Amino acid sequence: MRSNKTIYVIDDEVDICQLVSQELELFGYTVQTFTTGAQAVHALRNRPPALCIIDLGLPDMDGMELVKQLCEEHNVGVMILSGRNSVPDKVLGLELGADDYIVKPFIPRELVARVKSLLRRLEKAGPAPQDSSSKAFFSDLSYDPATLTLTTATGDAEELSSAEHELLIKLLRAPKTILSRDQLLGDQASPFDRSIDVRMSRVRKKIEQDPKNPEIIKTIYGVGYILTTDVSWNS
Repeated sequence: MRSNKTIYVIDDEVDICQLVSQELELFGYTVQTFTTGAQAVHALRNRPPALCIIDLGLPDMDGMELVKQLCEEHNVGVMILSGRNSVPDKVLGLELGADDYIVKPFIPRELVARVKSLLRRLEKAGPAPQDSSSKAFFSDLSYDPATLTLTTATGDAEELSSAEHELLIKLLRAPKTILSRDQLLGDQASPFDRSIDVRMSRVRKKIEQDPKNPEIIKTIYGVGYILTTDVSWNS
């Protein structure tokens, strides 16, 4: 059955583009391939995809810069597919907003499975139908799931990435409840022990007055995280 989701594959290696495209198309996805970051950025303005799969070794820009740009300016899922296998590269990619990181060489069917898992998580993280026009109010902040916009009491607004939204919305829907790492990550099979910590750190930088000493989202060591405030939902 054909999916209505479009995926961009951005890699300067034509054979990699062809391999990934063929595998994803077997499972019904519409795939567009690009060999430069500039080509992908231009296409994004006309038809934003559900997911971008990005190689870091692009000929016209550092792939990390493209990851940062997509996560800051577009509401799309981001998966890094790279030959860089160092821990600093993996952590940096996640810190910039990537939802997953796969190292080359890779098993094509594993990549497809992780794409499907990531897209399911992003769908689940979106606003529930009954919340589609509702905003969450907590502490001195408000959050609009429909636009992924966080607003402070002074009116300053900041858009969250899809990965940041995924974590925050789960906490907002279960205030004053300890959520485990598995509950927060869902069915994502991430090989990186620090992935949840890195993403939570990004969320805290946007909602806490002192991210190093958080008061709104606290860590329950060895268990998970808890949103310590009450939450109200209003249209």
